[in-house]
Amino acid sequence: MQMIQGASFARNPAKAVGLALAGAALLTLSAKTQVPFWPVPMTLQTMAVLLIATVLGPRLGMAAMVAYLGAGMAGLPVFAGSPERGIGLAYLAGPTGGFLAGMALAMLVTGVLAQQRGFAGRTIAMLAGVAAIYLPGLAWLSVYVPADKLIATGFAPFILGDLFKVAVATMLVQAGLRLRG
Repeated sequence: MQMIQGASFARNPAKAVGLALAGAALLTLSAKTQVPFWPVPMTLQTMAVLLIATVLGPRLGMAAMVAYLGAGMAGLPVFAGSPERGIGLAYLAGPTGGFLAGMALAMLVTGVLAQQRGFAGRTIAMLAGVAAIYLPGLAWLSVYVPADKLIATGFAPFILGDLFKVAVATMLVQAGLRLRG
């Protein structure tokens, strides 16, 4: 069973724009949703990125991410912790800016790898997406955090939650496919 394919919307650009904007809205909502978790509270943004990329594919997923980042760069408080932690380009230049860049990369990686895949393939695609978020995220965070504290600050508190979000996202996609099919 197939996910939504970006190419199928070439004949209906209004539908593609609508899906991209809906994806950007979901990214905003997920960034603002805090869930109690151990050892730190988490947002649902990683899960939203993985779901959008898997369901919409790399092109529409990236369009959603570009719309989301564009709204944030324009000064709209769409990012997690904004406006309290800053808005616009100042927010992107802060410690979490690399993770946002990683989310854009994850849209491509997950979207490409999840296409035409089964349950296991989609799960692996989402795990690759998580890695794509952490690589630029930790690289950028290293500007703000000493190397000996980087993993303890930017990885260890969040990886358990991200793996949990991969499991939930995989099950949601699977349930959606069953309902659809």
